[in-house]
Amino acid sequence: MKKYNWGILAPGRIAHKFASDLKLLPNANLYAVGSRSMKRAQEFASKYGFEKAYGSYEELANDPGVEVVYIASPHVGHYANSVMCLNQGKAVLCEKPVAMNQNQFNAMIESAKKNRMFFMEALWTRFIPSFLKFKDLVESGTIGEIKIIESDFCFKAPYDPAGRLFNPMLGGGSLLDIGIYPVFMALTMAGVPESMHAMAKQGVTKVDESCSILFKHPKGILSILYSSVVNHGRTQTIIYGSKGYIRLNTMWHMPSSIDLFLNDKDPEHFSFKEPGNGYQYEADEVMNCLNQGKLASEIFTWKDSSDLITTLDKIRAQALIHYPPEIEPV
Repeated sequence: MKKYNWGILAPGRIAHKFASDLKLLPNANLYAVGSRSMKRAQEFASKYGFEKAYGSYEELANDPGVEVVYIASPHVGHYANSVMCLNQGKAVLCEKPVAMNQNQFNAMIESAKKNRMFFMEALWTRFIPSFLKFKDLVESGTIGEIKIIESDFCFKAPYDPAGRLFNPMLGGGSLLDIGIYPVFMALTMAGVPESMHAMAKQGVTKVDESCSILFKHPKGILSILYSSVVNHGRTQTIIYGSKGYIRLNTMWHMPSSIDLFLNDKDPEHFSFKEPGNGYQYEADEVMNCLNQGKLASEIFTWKDSSDLITTLDKIRAQALIHYPPEIEPV
């Protein structure tokens, strides 16, 4: 089993969870971490057992020993950081949202192709066992024909106008940070919508604190989606079908449980107890693809990411969600 030298770019909150789960994979070598603060890099490296610590992202990308980089910076930096690593001959697993907009994503894919390097958006939910079981139950016709998809992701965040969630210069707001999950669910289960209606409530800092979305998909399937960073919600997904309905329980985007309610039958419950946080499954997919010489995953493809970011762009346009132009360059 070939071992891969992993680098982590930006040791923030999600990077801690990812690094912890990376230790569960015997073919993952925790090799290097890069931060804009040498102190933070050293502390992170010491905590998880990385071999090297760098006080800049550039030093991490320039290290010839790094084979694959997990990009965990705020999403305003995903484009520049990913292209930098791809140009230095590194495979890249980039946190969601993959970019600020479709144009940035297109440029990232062109860089991956030009450098013949693997690239994948780190939409970890796509790989976790509870989601895979949920998807299989629906697609096998257990609940019959899909009629309505209802999905939300809401939580009340501490208000910090300079923080990642409320600062427009950091791409703040509910849609790109957590609304992406319900949108991903709808696209995965029903396809790209034929039409949509989206609205958002902006706060003092002019980011979308709440967003509400309605999709009409092929075959007449409807999706009702919403996100918020100013109130708690159920954070669950329910798909209603002609034979009953199925619920992926709170917090549905991470390893969770499933309840199945079929017409005239007793409910069924499915539990999942996973090691770690669940990030190991996407990392494992990256290394499986590298073993096969692939540039892209066949489970969560470049087209899947393209459909997702294109749909997010359309929601933003309709809901009047705008960001300063300097954070969306190509």
